[in-house]
Amino acid sequence: MNKKVLNLLEYNKIIDLLSAQAGSELARERIKGFVPMSNMRMVKEALTETTEAVSVILYKGSIPVGEIGDIRGLLDIVRKGRSLSMRELLAINRSLAGAREVKDFLSYDVPEIPMIGEINSLIAPNTKLESEINRCILSEDEMADNASPELNKIRREIRNKNESIRRKIDSYTSAGNNNSYLQDSIVTLRNGRYVIPVKREYSSKVPGLIHDQSKTGATFFIEPQAVVSLNNELRELELAEQREIERILQVLSDRVGEHYNELKNNQELLVKLDVINAKGRLAVKMDATAPKLNQDGFLYIRAGRHPLLDTEKVVPIDITLGDGYDSLLITGPNTGGKTVTLKTIGLFILMTESGLHVPCYEESNIPIFKEVYAEIGDEQSIENNLSTFSSHMLNTANIIANADKESLVLLDEVGSGTDPAEGAALGVAMLEALKEKGAHIVATTHYTELKKYALSTDGVENASMEFDMDALAPTYRIKVGLPGKSNAFEISRKLGLEPSIIDRAISLMNESDIEFEGAVSRVEEDQKEVIIELEKARIKAAEAEKKLKEAEEKLAKAKESKHKIIEE
Repeated sequence: MNKKVLNLLEYNKIIDLLSAQAGSELARERIKGFVPMSNMRMVKEALTETTEAVSVILYKGSIPVGEIGDIRGLLDIVRKGRSLSMRELLAINRSLAGAREVKDFLSYDVPEIPMIGEINSLIAPNTKLESEINRCILSEDEMADNASPELNKIRREIRNKNESIRRKIDSYTSAGNNNSYLQDSIVTLRNGRYVIPVKREYSSKVPGLIHDQSKTGATFFIEPQAVVSLNNELRELELAEQREIERILQVLSDRVGEHYNELKNNQELLVKLDVINAKGRLAVKMDATAPKLNQDGFLYIRAGRHPLLDTEKVVPIDITLGDGYDSLLITGPNTGGKTVTLKTIGLFILMTESGLHVPCYEESNIPIFKEVYAEIGDEQSIENNLSTFSSHMLNTANIIANADKESLVLLDEVGSGTDPAEGAALGVAMLEALKEKGAHIVATTHYTELKKYALSTDGVENASMEFDMDALAPTYRIKVGLPGKSNAFEISRKLGLEPSIIDRAISLMNESDIEFEGAVSRVEEDQKEVIIELEKARIKAAEAEKKLKEAEEKLAKAKESKHKIIEE
């Protein structure tokens, strides 16, 4: 899919919204790589995943994928036989716990979810390894005493040795005049050795090893000779402790390595479920549904809402393409919603082809196109020194060269940006060229000549954006089958422009254009009358049905009373 089209239709913003629903950076990376698909089977599967995720979320909440850490590098380390740190082993354990929690969540009390269920069935929890790591490691920098009998024994000896040293030092500092040699009676550590703070002038009075001095030089930190051997024994025990910790870390790392394949597979499955869960969460947030799919170019959007606009303000649209016509020409006022309609159509197709639900009624039907082309908005190519018109022509020429029967083409204000007569003629010629190539087309225009082209050409249909003349504002609703009127004169009249000026403007118009606008107005009025008559008939039918129901109920009651009388 053309990257420029994805940007024009703001597909990247949908991807950003989807990414925000993911729990892990790995899933967000995966989502950033999303592109629309043109394979029907793949699109169906991706949509089914989303539908199943919505079912789970609405039934019992989001899948607890949490923050899936990237353990691929750690798995490569253990595969080479190297050891992991306590922090790294805890990361492995979070992955193990995540796999177990997701497996449990999706294995019990869930709706029918065959695709998600298949993924879940492949997850392989390892509670034995998870429990072993939990038992041995308390935090990122602390191993449990009972990680091994040997570690427990060494640490017990360390505690005893520390106690012996403290007793020895306490007895030394409290004996005779020794207390007067000290800056204070606090025992501290320097270089892992127990020392006492001795006044500089008395350092020769305290036999032992000087390990440090204060910043002022007034205090020496001396290891008394009486505890040197005990400190040496303590250091040996601490080294033994470190060796045992490293041995245990290696054992645990080797056990992780034994399950390399299942752990790597679990991570991939969890990321996949995170992505699917994100699709479901976005669908719920957008109040979106899974549309029907087809490969026939038939588009039917019922109550479609542009997914990036405020849900409180956006007006849902109904639009059809491919039911007797493959080209739709939309006319209407500026800011009347024509461009939003084009973008809604394009974005719905891109979202559907990405396996995402779209915000519309579920009877909507979305076609799968091999390619979507779009030329939307005022664009100047500063780099190539092209005007807006030249830029449009360059892009449109490229679209015409590449489009085919498996393409959807979206053109905004086709033929605009130049002399109206030439622009209209170009617009007709370009639409004819695209139609000849079999492309499906939705275009917007202001040109009367293009409205006439749609009326006189098989396979091309007019549509208009409705305008409320009383409120002088667009309603943003689409009327398929009727070209839009130019309401410039009527709007100007309502806004107070002198009638003589308006009459003069009308007299300057091409006579055939005046007749065309008048015909459109008459058809519109006739259509309104038909709609009013249909509504009246519907109301009468509803009233008649209500009276019939009331009569049937009275008859039933009368029969019941008759039976009771006979029985008595």
